[in-house]
Amino acid sequence: MIDDVVIRNTDVMEIRDLRSLLAVVRCGSFTAAAAELGYTQSAVSQQVAALETELGHRLVERRPVRPTPAGARLAEHAARILLRLDVARSELAHFSAKPSLLTVAASPLASPLVLGRALRALSSADPSLEVHVRSVAPQSTVAEVASGAVDAALVDGVTTPGEPLHLADAGLLASAPIAETPLVVVLATGHPLLRREVLDLDVLADAPWVRAPNLVAAERVQDLLGPARPTGIVYDGLDPVTLLALVAAGLGAALVPETSFIRAEGVGAVALGVPSLIHRTELLTLRGTSGPKDLLVGALRAKAPLR
Repeated sequence: MIDDVVIRNTDVMEIRDLRSLLAVVRCGSFTAAAAELGYTQSAVSQQVAALETELGHRLVERRPVRPTPAGARLAEHAARILLRLDVARSELAHFSAKPSLLTVAASPLASPLVLGRALRALSSADPSLEVHVRSVAPQSTVAEVASGAVDAALVDGVTTPGEPLHLADAGLLASAPIAETPLVVVLATGHPLLRREVLDLDVLADAPWVRAPNLVAAERVQDLLGPARPTGIVYDGLDPVTLLALVAAGLGAALVPETSFIRAEGVGAVALGVPSLIHRTELLTLRGTSGPKDLLVGALRAKAPLR
């Protein structure tokens, strides 16, 4: 743990303090934010308090811990500022020596067949390269690429045909379409709706759902289902087999891309009709790639159905 005691210029916001504020707002706790950042709780508290003194606004209510309107707004700015700094550091790192290790982040359902074919081509082009693949939730991919933790990321989500995913703050990065796949509604075996060839979403508006935000980023679908939160459960994991097992147990319907649907025991699938939505995969990278990273990006784009 780092106990942070410094002499401050009270006219300048410290980057470290913005990171602490953002962590507190995201975690909803000074203790959790301190654990995430590697500081002591008192250091994080002092950093947030210093920001409040410098800006003349209370930013965080302490009991319970939650941002004030001013704190929430500053956290929005801080997220963009810190992302831009992370991107700048990561781009400058490209001027260092040629890497022999590449890391790819991929959402579990983000065109795994494209990824496999691309990495096989990359291995043939440069057998000396070592590649690590990390499975991450869709909402983590922008930060992973921006921070330089990964060299590229495949991210997926639900959108309309031909429409980009509009990832938050992804404008600082380079993005390219990889694939678009039809969606299917997965239901437990024996469900009467499995007799249909096509299923409109409004038929299931009041039905229970197994929502899996780390597998299928489908905020748009939830909006279409109406303001009332659908009944059912939330699966926070990254394993599609577990998702299908929950559906098979009769806990609710799930929405998955057709190419990722595993014909497991106890479940069936029906094509989604109205509204017209698709599962889209995009490639995210820093804007200035070079050397082996260029080979990686080129291999992924060469194997993409969308070019």
